[in-house]
Amino acid sequence: MDAGSYTGFEVAVFEPGIARILFNQPERLNGMSAPMKRDLVEILLQAQLDNAVRVVVFTGTGRAFCAGDDLKGYAKTGAEDGLVPPIPPGHDTAIGTYDGLRGISQPVNRAVRALDKLSIAALNGIAIQTGFSLALACDFRLAARSARMGSATLRFGLLPDEGGQYLLVQHLGVARAMDFMMRKRIVDAETALELGLVHEVTEDADLEKRAMALAGELANGPQVSMRLLKRSIYNAAELGFDQALDEIAAKTAITDHHADAREGVIAFREKREPRFNAWLESD
Repeated sequence: MDAGSYTGFEVAVFEPGIARILFNQPERLNGMSAPMKRDLVEILLQAQLDNAVRVVVFTGTGRAFCAGDDLKGYAKTGAEDGLVPPIPPGHDTAIGTYDGLRGISQPVNRAVRALDKLSIAALNGIAIQTGFSLALACDFRLAARSARMGSATLRFGLLPDEGGQYLLVQHLGVARAMDFMMRKRIVDAETALELGLVHEVTEDADLEKRAMALAGELANGPQVSMRLLKRSIYNAAELGFDQALDEIAAKTAITDHHADAREGVIAFREKREPRFNAWLESD
C-alpha cells in the first residue's frame, strides 16, 4: 500500500508490516466526510492485498479519535489529494440517503471487518458515532485514559446507521446494548474497559507505544493461521455448532500443511521460539 497523505488521514508503514492510519484533522475532531470514507475503503483494499502489510492500526491526532461525521464538510464530493474521483453528494432524498449509506458510509466498517489482517483502534480521545462504530469494527481496542466513547445518535434524533447497533450487540449483548444506545451513553475509558468495549486502558502518553507493541506482537505471529482464525471467530458468532465445526475443519486443512505449522512443530521440538512468516519475508 502507498504511504502518504489522503483525504482526512495519512498512512505510514513500519516494520514488521504495521500500517498506521492516522486521522489528521484535529481542528474538525477528525470528523469524516464522504471523500474520506471512500479513500479509507480504497486504502483498506490495498492493505488487504499487500503482503507487506500484516496489521492495521487506526488512531487520531488532537483530542479526538473521530467525533463522528464532519457535518460541515460532508457534502464535499472529492478532494484533490484523494484516491477516488468525485461523485454526487447524495442524501438529498430518502432513497438517496439509503443509497448513500449503503454505498459510502457502511462500506468503511464492512471493509474493516472484512480485512483479513488484524486491526487495532488506538483511541487517543473522543470516539463518537462514526468513530465509535469504526473502533468496534476493529479486532482490538486500546484507549487512552482521557478517551470517551459512545453512539449518542439519539441526541440528534438520528440512528446508528453505519452498523453501530449490530457491533454493539456483539460486544455487549442485547440488554446492555439497548441500555447503552437508548440512554445515549458516552462513557470514559475505564467504564468502557469494565463493559468490555476496550481491551486495555493506558496513560495518554503511552498509547502509541502500547498500540505499536501489540501490533508488533500480532505481526510476528503466524499470519496465515491468524487471518483464517480471525475469520473463523467472526463466523462462529453467527453459525450453528455443526457449521462452525465444518468451517474450522476447512481452514485447518490449509493451515496444517502450511510452512508455518512445520516451523511451529520444529521450534517446539528444538525448544526455541518459532520463526514464522518466511513466506512473507521472501517476497
